[in-house]
Amino acid sequence: MTVSDGSYAHDGADVAETSPLSAFTLPLEDGDIRVCQDGPRDAPALLLLHGSASSGRSWGPMVPLLRGSHRVIRIDLLGHGRSAKPADGSYTIPDQARRAAGVLDRLGIEHAVVVAHSSGGTVATALAELRSELVTALALVNTGPSLAAYLAPDSAAPGFSQWPPTDEQLRELASTGFSRPGYQVPEELLDDVRSMTQRTFIATMQATRSYLEQRALPDRLAVLGKPLLVIFGADDRRWRSSSAGEYRAVVGAEIELLPGLGHSPLLEDPPRTAVPLLAFAAKHAVPADR
Repeated sequence: MTVSDGSYAHDGADVAETSPLSAFTLPLEDGDIRVCQDGPRDAPALLLLHGSASSGRSWGPMVPLLRGSHRVIRIDLLGHGRSAKPADGSYTIPDQARRAAGVLDRLGIEHAVVVAHSSGGTVATALAELRSELVTALALVNTGPSLAAYLAPDSAAPGFSQWPPTDEQLRELASTGFSRPGYQVPEELLDDVRSMTQRTFIATMQATRSYLEQRALPDRLAVLGKPLLVIFGADDRRWRSSSAGEYRAVVGAEIELLPGLGHSPLLEDPPRTAVPLLAFAAKHAVPADR
């Protein structure tokens, strides 16, 4: 396990969404999916997946660091952000992975390094299980390997007396996503929760829990044979950072601990988070013309 001790600092007050070079809504069979693209179209593809109650906007601060050498694709998973939120939709992890594969197919992308934050790592894993040929490698950022590593209260989702939650409730929910109390949570992230329906919020949280209950991620990944990078903020307040070591079950897995950062290093310190990610992608990305 490598401990990366960079000297960068980042304040939540400075976080803002990066305007994509192209953004559009892609109609799929069971709902429209919001897609943002950056970088050269002939560069190796990076698919960025967000966590629960978030959206592709959470990757905004990272995009300028990635798009110079990659075709960066961000999607809002069904039920999140600016994608559809059907009341009768299926929000299971395999179905979310199927939609992600559908987006890549529609974009003509045959190979991608899949990068995921938090519970987005379950979707990335399911995508590799479902469409192995699409996924050349996986990078998981603060994705808990199993429910045993979870630090938050043991419930499927926080109980809210009203919907949408109050600003105070939202900030309390978001606070553990960062390494220190009082961190100024970007307003865009709170808006992502407000934009959800109560049903999609609860259903997507329960879907992650169900997927992890069925089988831990290291066990799933160990049989896939995909290169794996695990990045963990060492001060994560939602998942035990020491649980990153469980991914050693995957042969050749690279593990990077980032001291001083919490559950959302992609927001707290994008430059330091990008260093191991770019090095990993450079080794495993497949050129677009192959």
